Amino acid sequence: MRIEPFSLQQYEEVIQLWQRAGLELSSSDTREGLHKKLERDAELFLVAVNQDGRIMAAVMGSYDGRRGWVNHLAVDPQFQGQDIGSRLMAELENRFANVGCEKINLLIEPTNSSVQAFYSQLGYKRDELIFMEKWIRPAKG
Repeated sequence: MRIEPFSLQQYEEVIQLWQRAGLELSSSDTREGLHKKLERDAELFLVAVNQDGRIMAAVMGSYDGRRGWVNHLAVDPQFQGQDIGSRLMAELENRFANVGCEKINLLIEPTNSSVQAFYSQLGYKRDELIFMEKWIRPAKG
């Protein structure tokens, strides 16, 4: 397995992976939306690829200058339980450290709450917050 930066040519494969893994995608997960993300901090959007070139896992990290954010970590159900997610997170954490990030945050959708144990094993702790959002552009589609 090798870990490498995501390329926009891998868009369809990563979207399909996220869907197979049961992630809820949003209107910002379009090709255009991910292109914008790559313009900002492409080195934090990673994929794990097997010897055949198939994407087994992906994670989209972002850094706002203060905090790192983990988005859409997913391991293909066919490859789960092989430590791929942990290795991908370790690489992302190293990359966050290299850009000066001191704290990493992540949000878990209620429909994906079973991953809390995975993140706890990696040292993440639950924090009680109220999350609010506002879309300032209408969803496309």
